[in-house]
Amino acid sequence: MLNHHWLRSTTCLLLASLALSCTAEASLFKKEGTADEQRAEIRKVSNQALAELYKAQPAARSQIQKAAGYAVFSNFGVKILVAGGGSGRGIVIDNKTKQETFMRMAEVQAGLGFGVKNFRLIWVFEKKADLDRFIDSGWELGAQSTASAKVAGQGASAFAGAISVTPGVWVYQLTDDGLALELTAKGTKYYKDDALN
Repeated sequence: MLNHHWLRSTTCLLLASLALSCTAEASLFKKEGTADEQRAEIRKVSNQALAELYKAQPAARSQIQKAAGYAVFSNFGVKILVAGGGSGRGIVIDNKTKQETFMRMAEVQAGLGFGVKNFRLIWVFEKKADLDRFIDSGWELGAQSTASAKVAGQGASAFAGAISVTPGVWVYQLTDDGLALELTAKGTKYYKDDALN
């Protein structure tokens, strides 16, 4: 009886947190309107995130311009007790061709806690192969993936404030408090947005 009640409560909390996450995402991005309007809104939010990054870390501008490409995502997540999740949308830019690819991200969290988080991620791909892999196959950070700029190695000076998630792939994380020096991604998956490409 207790397990059944706990399972039902947990399921309700998960559904509530996902509903809150979707509502919050709708406030970041216009869900209604034409595909062109949605793409324009994603570009606007992405440009705002880049401006915020360049203000916090001016050297990031030249690193992004020299890279094969970059991606900008905005995410909103909610956690209530043992259930939580987040969702977001973003855009990937190939610096050479200027090709845009619109993508989505989804995050599921486990463990106790309460909270709401709103953050922006700027991915930088030094190599074209990594950029193409991200676009074509997506990316999935494991349930307990944690990386820190403090242990990024020699590249930390070239990409000050960025987190190395794999050689040649860097991520800047912006929160409401500014540039974060630690990235904690739990069960986050990135994939193409079929409705906008």
